[in-house]
Amino acid sequence: MSTITRAAEPAHPDGGSPARPAAGKPTGDTLGGRVFNGFSHVFLVVWAVMVIYPLLWVVMSAFKSDAEVIRKPLSLIPEKLNWDNFSRAWFDGQLGSFFGNTLLVLVGSVGLTMLLGSMAAYVLARYEFPGNRAIYYLFLSGLTLPIYLAAVPLFKGVYNMGIVFPLLGPNSHLMLILVYVAWSLSFTVFFMHSFFRTLPTAVAEAALVDGASHSRLFFSVMLPMARPGLISIGIFNVLGQWNQWYLPTLLMQSVAGEPKNQVIAQGLIEISVNQGYRSDWSGLFAGVTMAMLPVLVVYLVFQRQVQSGLTAGVGK
Repeated sequence: MSTITRAAEPAHPDGGSPARPAAGKPTGDTLGGRVFNGFSHVFLVVWAVMVIYPLLWVVMSAFKSDAEVIRKPLSLIPEKLNWDNFSRAWFDGQLGSFFGNTLLVLVGSVGLTMLLGSMAAYVLARYEFPGNRAIYYLFLSGLTLPIYLAAVPLFKGVYNMGIVFPLLGPNSHLMLILVYVAWSLSFTVFFMHSFFRTLPTAVAEAALVDGASHSRLFFSVMLPMARPGLISIGIFNVLGQWNQWYLPTLLMQSVAGEPKNQVIAQGLIEISVNQGYRSDWSGLFAGVTMAMLPVLVVYLVFQRQVQSGLTAGVGK
C-alpha cells in the first residue's frame, strides 16, 4: 500500500485556514462584461438591419413596376420580376454611356492619384529636408477645405482654362481626372505617409548598399512592401470618386451645345426625369442597383486586403 503525501497549504497570516474564493457567484467584472456583450450584440443587430434593409429595398424595388413602387413602397416582395426595368435604364436612360464615362475617368484619376500620392508620401516620410513638415501640413490642410467653398473659383478657373486649352475646360474627361486627383491627393498622402513610416529602414539601406538608385528603391522595394496600404487607399479612392456627384455636376456642363459627358451619379438623376415630369421610379431603382453592384463587388473581393492595410501600421 502506497501513501500519497500532499503538500502543506500555506497558513493564513492570522493562523486560520487559507481563504478560498466563493464558488458559483459571478464577479462584478464578469457581470459587467456580459452586459456589455449583450448591448454590443443588440447594437450590431440593429446596425445590420439599418444597413441591409435599405440595400434589399433598393434591389427588390428594381423589379417592381412604377405603380407597385408607389402603392407598396416598403414591400420587399415584388408581384412579378420586371427585368425590362434594367434594359430601360441601360439603353433608354443611357446608363451604359454613363458607365463608360465613369470608368474612363476613374482609371485615369485613381491611377494618377495612387502614383503621385505614394511618391509624395514616400519622400515626406523617409527623407529629411528643409520644408518637409511644411509641405506635409500643406497637404493636410486640403482635408479641412470643404469642396463647396471652392466651387466658384474652381468653376471660373476651369472655364477660363477651357478658353485657352479646350481639353482642360468644362465637360472634359481630362479636366475631371485632374480635379479628382487634386481632390483625393490630400487623404492619399496622409494615409500613405503613415504607412511608409512603418516600413523597416534596414531593407532600404541594404538596397542602397547594393547600388539601387532612389527611384529603383521606391518602385522595386518600398512600393511592393506597401501593397496592403495601396490597396486600402485605392479602394477608398474608387468608392469616393465613383459616388462623387457634386464635382461632375458642377464641371461637366455643356458649353457649346455638345452632349454632356455625364458620369454615373449624374446619370441616375437623368433617369429619374428622362420622361419629362413623369418620374421613372422602377428604372431609377434599377439604375441604382447596377451602379452600386460594381463597388460592392470590389469591396467584397478586397475586404481582407483593406483590413490588413488598415491594421498593418499598428502591427509593425
